[in-house]
Amino acid sequence: MSPSPSSQRRCPECHQPTTWQGNPWRPFCSERCQIIDLGAWAGEQYRVAGPSLTVSGSESSVPDSE
Repeated sequence: MSPSPSSQRRCPECHQPTTWQGNPWRPFCSERCQIIDLGAWAGEQYRVAGPSLTVSGSESSVPDSE
């Protein structure tokens, strides 16, 4: 029996139709697409919109160990 159209979604990485129910990698179609997306986040290819943050020198320094 084929899955109902409502249980089908498009993979955000490769845009292929994928089944939502029982998919361990959802919303992706496969582990490969999930890892590609994770790599894009780690490589700063994606950004969350918002004001730019600046860090002053005193805030970014690591405190001395005593």
